[in-house]
Amino acid sequence: MGDRRTILSGSTFEERIGYARAVVDGDWVFVSGTTGFDYATMTIADDVVEQAEQCLANVGAALAEAGCGFADVVRVRYLFPDPADFEPCWPVLRRTFADVRPAATMMAVGLADPRMRVEIEVTARKR
Repeated sequence: MGDRRTILSGSTFEERIGYARAVVDGDWVFVSGTTGFDYATMTIADDVVEQAEQCLANVGAALAEAGCGFADVVRVRYLFPDPADFEPCWPVLRRTFADVRPAATMMAVGLADPRMRVEIEVTARKR
């Protein structure tokens, strides 16, 4: 317990801003707010549902590297600049979290780049 390590995704933002995609601290995994950028190409789709799918792929990759998965998620935060974009994403979110039922919050907020239409942050506890 108490071991702390960081997980980097290769996003240029991590280096430029000074943060990690995720931090593993003992059994806890804290995944940073994650947008729909494809970090391999640093491109982002225009469609909010596609962005949500890419967000979850990015979050899933961080969780896997941390040694856990979506089944271990206890908290999720959804951030949308336009709250009307939340409902179109429900099927994607339900597909990922319906069996897990984490505590969840949706907030309407400004994001760092106008191309970003959704950001997802999770906290997990390894079982």
